[in-house]
Amino acid sequence: MRRLAWRAAELAEIVTETATARTLRFRVPEWPGHLAGQHVDVRLTAEDGYTAQRSYSLAGPADGDLVDLTVETVPDGEVSPYLTQVIEVGDQVELRGPVGGWFVWRPESKAPVVLVAGGSGIVPLMAMIRTRRQAGSRVPFRLLYSLRDPDRRYYAEELRSPGPGLDISYLYTRSAPPGTSRPPGRIMLDDLAEGGWPATFEPDCYVCGPTGFVEAAADLLLALGHAPERIRTERFGSSGQGELT
Repeated sequence: MRRLAWRAAELAEIVTETATARTLRFRVPEWPGHLAGQHVDVRLTAEDGYTAQRSYSLAGPADGDLVDLTVETVPDGEVSPYLTQVIEVGDQVELRGPVGGWFVWRPESKAPVVLVAGGSGIVPLMAMIRTRRQAGSRVPFRLLYSLRDPDRRYYAEELRSPGPGLDISYLYTRSAPPGTSRPPGRIMLDDLAEGGWPATFEPDCYVCGPTGFVEAAADLLLALGHAPERIRTERFGSSGQGELT
Protein backbone atom coordinates (compact mmCIF):
# COMPACT_ATOMS: atom_id res chain seq x y z
CA MET A 1 0.00 0.00 0.00
CA ARG A 2 1.31 3.44 -0.95
CA ARG A 3 2.29 5.49 2.08
CA LEU A 4 1.03 9.06 1.88
CA ALA A 5 3.60 11.77 2.49
CA TRP A 6 3.13 15.19 4.04
CA ARG A 7 3.54 17.96 1.47
CA ALA A 8 4.13 21.68 1.91
CA ALA A 9 1.10 23.67 0.78
CA GLU A 10 1.16 27.43 0.22
CA LEU A 11 -2.08 29.39 0.41
CA ALA A 12 -2.71 31.07 -2.94
CA GLU A 13 -6.26 32.41 -2.63
CA ILE A 14 -9.08 32.92 -0.12
CA VAL A 15 -12.80 33.05 -0.97
CA THR A 16 -15.33 33.94 1.73
CA GLU A 17 -18.35 31.61 1.66
CA THR A 18 -20.27 32.64 4.80
CA ALA A 19 -19.58 34.60 7.97
CA THR A 20 -17.88 31.52 9.43
CA ALA A 21 -16.57 29.61 6.41
CA ARG A 22 -14.15 30.20 3.60
CA THR A 23 -12.58 28.35 0.73
CA LEU A 24 -8.80 28.10 0.73
CA ARG A 25 -6.89 27.40 -2.48
CA PHE A 26 -3.48 25.89 -1.83
CA ARG A 27 -0.63 25.36 -4.24
CA VAL A 28 0.94 21.95 -3.59
CA PRO A 29 4.00 21.14 -5.74
CA GLU A 30 3.91 17.63 -7.23
CA TRP A 31 0.33 17.05 -6.09
CA PRO A 32 -0.63 13.58 -7.41
CA GLY A 33 -4.22 14.50 -8.24
CA HIS A 34 -7.44 13.30 -6.62
CA LEU A 35 -10.99 12.11 -7.17
CA ALA A 36 -14.16 14.03 -6.35
CA GLY A 37 -15.24 13.02 -2.85
CA GLN A 38 -11.77 12.37 -1.41
CA HIS A 39 -10.30 14.32 1.50
CA VAL A 40 -6.93 15.38 2.89
CA ASP A 41 -5.30 15.71 6.29
CA VAL A 42 -4.13 19.20 7.25
CA ARG A 43 -1.32 19.60 9.80
CA LEU A 44 -0.32 22.76 11.63
CA THR A 45 2.93 23.04 13.58
CA ALA A 46 3.47 25.66 16.29
CA GLU A 47 6.80 27.34 17.02
CA ASP A 48 7.27 25.08 20.06
CA GLY A 49 6.86 21.97 17.88
CA TYR A 50 3.28 21.16 18.92
CA THR A 51 1.24 19.80 16.03
CA ALA A 52 -2.49 19.49 15.37
CA GLN A 53 -4.21 17.93 12.39
CA ARG A 54 -7.72 17.50 11.00
CA SER A 55 -9.26 15.99 7.89
CA TYR A 56 -11.14 18.12 5.34
CA SER A 57 -12.99 17.25 2.16
CA LEU A 58 -11.61 18.49 -1.14
CA ALA A 59 -13.91 21.12 -2.60
CA GLY A 60 -12.94 20.95 -6.26
CA PRO A 61 -11.69 18.69 -9.05
CA ALA A 62 -8.07 17.87 -9.72
CA ASP A 63 -6.43 20.96 -11.24
CA GLY A 64 -2.67 20.58 -11.52
CA ASP A 65 -1.01 21.53 -8.26
CA LEU A 66 -4.03 23.44 -6.90
CA VAL A 67 -6.08 22.05 -4.01
CA ASP A 68 -9.31 23.66 -2.72
CA LEU A 69 -10.64 23.19 0.81
CA THR A 70 -13.74 24.81 2.30
CA VAL A 71 -13.47 25.12 6.07
CA GLU A 72 -16.09 26.09 8.66
CA THR A 73 -15.06 27.43 12.05
CA VAL A 74 -15.44 24.88 14.84
CA PRO A 75 -15.82 26.66 18.20
CA ASP A 76 -12.83 25.84 20.43
CA GLY A 77 -11.23 23.91 17.54
CA GLU A 78 -7.47 23.68 17.18
CA VAL A 79 -7.22 23.86 13.38
CA SER A 80 -10.33 25.42 11.85
CA PRO A 81 -10.10 28.83 13.63
CA TYR A 82 -6.61 29.28 12.24
CA LEU A 83 -7.74 28.34 8.73
CA THR A 84 -10.83 30.57 8.81
CA GLN A 85 -9.55 33.57 10.75
CA VAL A 86 -5.75 33.74 10.79
CA ILE A 87 -4.02 32.21 7.78
CA GLU A 88 -3.09 34.61 4.97
CA VAL A 89 -2.07 34.25 1.33
CA GLY A 90 1.55 33.09 1.25
CA ASP A 91 1.36 31.16 4.51
CA GLN A 92 2.11 27.45 4.53
CA VAL A 93 0.56 24.35 6.09
CA GLU A 94 1.15 20.65 5.44
CA LEU A 95 -1.26 18.43 3.51
CA ARG A 96 -1.40 14.64 3.26
CA GLY A 97 -3.57 12.85 0.76
CA PRO A 98 -5.68 12.27 -1.12
CA VAL A 99 -7.52 9.86 1.17
CA GLY A 100 -10.57 7.67 0.49
CA GLY A 101 -11.80 5.55 -2.38
CA TRP A 102 -15.42 4.65 -1.59
CA PHE A 103 -17.16 8.02 -1.37
CA VAL A 104 -16.05 9.16 -4.82
CA TRP A 105 -17.64 9.98 -8.17
CA ARG A 106 -15.84 9.30 -11.45
CA PRO A 107 -16.73 11.11 -14.70
CA GLU A 108 -16.89 7.82 -16.61
CA SER A 109 -19.89 6.73 -14.53
CA LYS A 110 -23.16 6.73 -16.50
CA ALA A 111 -25.68 6.36 -13.64
CA PRO A 112 -27.79 9.37 -12.63
CA VAL A 113 -26.72 10.90 -9.34
CA VAL A 114 -28.55 12.06 -6.21
CA LEU A 115 -26.52 14.32 -3.91
CA VAL A 116 -27.86 14.94 -0.39
CA ALA A 117 -25.99 17.54 1.65
CA GLY A 118 -26.47 18.57 5.25
CA GLY A 119 -24.79 21.91 6.04
CA SER A 120 -21.07 21.80 5.29
CA GLY A 121 -21.64 18.32 3.86
CA ILE A 122 -22.02 20.16 0.56
CA VAL A 123 -18.22 20.38 0.22
CA PRO A 124 -17.34 16.93 -1.28
CA LEU A 125 -20.60 16.98 -3.25
CA MET A 126 -19.57 20.32 -4.75
CA ALA A 127 -16.34 18.67 -5.84
CA MET A 128 -18.47 16.13 -7.71
CA ILE A 129 -20.55 18.88 -9.32
CA ARG A 130 -17.44 20.75 -10.42
CA THR A 131 -15.77 17.59 -11.69
CA ARG A 132 -18.86 16.79 -13.77
CA ARG A 133 -18.74 20.26 -15.29
CA GLN A 134 -14.98 20.09 -15.90
CA ALA A 135 -15.32 16.71 -17.65
CA GLY A 136 -18.25 17.85 -19.80
CA SER A 137 -20.33 14.95 -18.45
CA ARG A 138 -24.02 14.82 -19.33
CA VAL A 139 -24.91 12.51 -16.43
CA PRO A 140 -27.92 14.15 -14.72
CA PHE A 141 -27.37 15.30 -11.13
CA ARG A 142 -29.95 16.25 -8.53
CA LEU A 143 -28.81 18.03 -5.38
CA LEU A 144 -30.82 18.34 -2.17
CA TYR A 145 -29.06 20.87 0.05
CA SER A 146 -30.33 21.09 3.65
CA LEU A 147 -29.15 24.04 5.72
CA ARG A 148 -30.31 26.12 8.65
CA ASP A 149 -30.89 29.41 6.82
CA PRO A 150 -29.93 31.17 3.57
CA ASP A 151 -26.95 32.94 5.16
CA ARG A 152 -25.21 29.57 5.64
CA ARG A 153 -25.31 28.65 1.97
CA TYR A 154 -21.91 27.75 0.51
CA TYR A 155 -21.07 28.49 -3.13
CA ALA A 156 -24.16 30.67 -3.40
CA GLU A 157 -23.21 32.55 -6.56
CA GLU A 158 -21.95 29.48 -8.39
CA LEU A 159 -25.05 27.44 -7.60
CA ARG A 160 -27.33 30.29 -8.63
CA SER A 161 -26.69 29.26 -12.25
CA PRO A 162 -26.13 25.50 -12.01
CA GLY A 163 -26.18 24.84 -15.73
CA PRO A 164 -27.86 22.03 -17.68
CA GLY A 165 -28.31 18.66 -16.06
CA LEU A 166 -28.06 19.86 -12.45
CA ASP A 167 -31.29 20.39 -10.49
CA ILE A 168 -31.10 21.87 -6.97
CA SER A 169 -33.60 21.75 -4.10
CA TYR A 170 -32.90 23.83 -0.99
CA LEU A 171 -34.30 22.54 2.29
CA TYR A 172 -34.15 25.01 5.20
CA THR A 173 -34.39 23.74 8.76
CA ARG A 174 -34.64 26.98 10.79
CA SER A 175 -35.43 29.95 8.57
CA ALA A 176 -36.46 29.95 4.89
CA PRO A 177 -36.28 32.92 2.50
CA PRO A 178 -39.51 34.79 1.70
CA GLY A 179 -41.64 33.07 -0.91
CA THR A 180 -40.35 29.59 -0.15
CA SER A 181 -43.22 27.12 -0.36
CA ARG A 182 -41.62 24.43 1.82
CA PRO A 183 -41.80 25.33 5.53
CA PRO A 184 -38.56 25.03 7.54
CA GLY A 185 -37.95 21.55 8.89
CA ARG A 186 -35.81 18.47 8.72
CA ILE A 187 -35.43 16.40 5.58
CA MET A 188 -38.47 14.21 4.92
CA LEU A 189 -39.47 11.35 2.64
CA ASP A 190 -41.37 13.69 0.32
CA ASP A 191 -38.27 15.88 -0.11
CA LEU A 192 -36.23 12.97 -1.45
CA ALA A 193 -39.12 11.57 -3.47
CA GLU A 194 -39.68 14.90 -5.22
CA GLY A 195 -36.14 16.23 -5.41
CA GLY A 196 -34.23 13.00 -6.11
CA TRP A 197 -34.44 10.28 -8.72
CA PRO A 198 -36.81 7.29 -8.47
CA ALA A 199 -35.17 4.09 -7.28
CA THR A 200 -36.16 2.48 -10.59
CA PHE A 201 -33.62 4.76 -12.33
CA GLU A 202 -30.89 3.05 -10.24
CA PRO A 203 -29.10 6.31 -9.33
CA ASP A 204 -25.90 6.54 -7.32
CA CYS A 205 -26.70 8.33 -4.05
CA TYR A 206 -24.15 10.35 -2.06
CA VAL A 207 -25.08 11.65 1.39
CA CYS A 208 -22.78 13.88 3.45
CA GLY A 209 -23.27 15.86 6.67
CA PRO A 210 -23.54 15.44 10.43
CA THR A 211 -24.10 11.88 11.64
CA GLY A 212 -27.77 12.33 12.54
CA PHE A 213 -28.57 13.88 9.18
CA VAL A 214 -26.73 11.19 7.25
CA GLU A 215 -28.47 8.37 9.10
CA ALA A 216 -31.90 9.95 8.58
CA ALA A 217 -31.33 10.63 4.87
CA ALA A 218 -29.93 7.15 4.23
CA ASP A 219 -32.93 5.56 5.96
CA LEU A 220 -35.29 7.63 3.81
CA LEU A 221 -33.50 6.57 0.63
CA LEU A 222 -33.82 2.94 1.68
CA ALA A 223 -37.52 3.49 2.41
CA LEU A 224 -37.91 4.81 -1.15
CA GLY A 225 -36.46 1.56 -2.49
CA HIS A 226 -32.90 2.61 -3.31
CA ALA A 227 -30.41 -0.26 -3.23
CA PRO A 228 -28.12 -0.16 -0.17
CA GLU A 229 -25.02 -0.67 -2.32
CA ARG A 230 -25.87 2.51 -4.25
CA ILE A 231 -26.04 4.69 -1.12
CA ARG A 232 -22.66 6.07 -0.12
CA THR A 233 -22.27 8.16 3.01
CA GLU A 234 -19.69 10.46 4.60
CA ARG A 235 -20.15 11.72 8.15
CA PHE A 236 -18.80 14.78 9.87
CA GLY A 237 -18.12 15.10 13.58
CA SER A 238 -20.85 15.72 16.12
CA SER A 239 -20.55 19.46 15.58
CA GLY A 240 -21.46 19.08 11.92
CA GLN A 241 -19.09 21.92 11.13
CA GLY A 242 -17.02 20.31 8.44
CA GLU A 243 -14.26 18.34 10.13
CA LEU A 244 -14.43 14.69 9.10
CA THR A 245 -14.61 11.93 11.66
